[in-house]
Amino acid sequence: MFEFMKRILPFLFLAFVFSCKKGKADFTLKGTITDITFNQNLVGAKIKLYQVPIGSTQEDLIQTATIGTDGSYSFTFPRDKMERYILRITKTNYFDLEETVYFKDLTIENDNVRNYGTYAKAWVKLTFKNTLSPSANDEFKFIKQQGKEGCPECCSDTEQFLYGIADTCIYCVNNGNEVYSYLYFKLYTTFSGTMEATTPAFDTTETILNY
Repeated sequence: MFEFMKRILPFLFLAFVFSCKKGKADFTLKGTITDITFNQNLVGAKIKLYQVPIGSTQEDLIQTATIGTDGSYSFTFPRDKMERYILRITKTNYFDLEETVYFKDLTIENDNVRNYGTYAKAWVKLTFKNTLSPSANDEFKFIKQQGKEGCPECCSDTEQFLYGIADTCIYCVNNGNEVYSYLYFKLYTTFSGTMEATTPAFDTTETILNY
């Protein structure tokens, strides 16, 4: 019996080790990142993967990659019990992209495919000049109608006011090759309308409104 146990113990140990490894396994998170503005792959972007432990706000960077010509990314990482994972994609003159993937939504049975896209940046210079019949009592209002929303650089979509004799400009960011527009009103007059412009990617377009 003793000799039998000596012979079988190494095999039991190996079986235990392999069963443990199999139980933990790895996640594979992969997909394609698209340049929506030009309908092509977002080549050369940096992509970083962070993990956030359960009950914590700490973000730990676990992998980094550069997106190649095919636009694809792929991360394989241990199936450690986490609350969530965060993907951050950055490229100069493109809007940063941040996506959250929750642990509960991942599987070890298959690759976890997540495809995302972002836009090239463009800018619009809104120039306002009170030159037609300027008065210190003039009131002017404009409201964004079309344009990029929800980003730190984005201009407000609430009512904006100018008072008196104005000659000012405001820079707003927009999706490349898309329209930026606003409604305008010179209060207590019939002067009103819509100003719009298509904003080419990576460039600044100026609109000038004289009122």
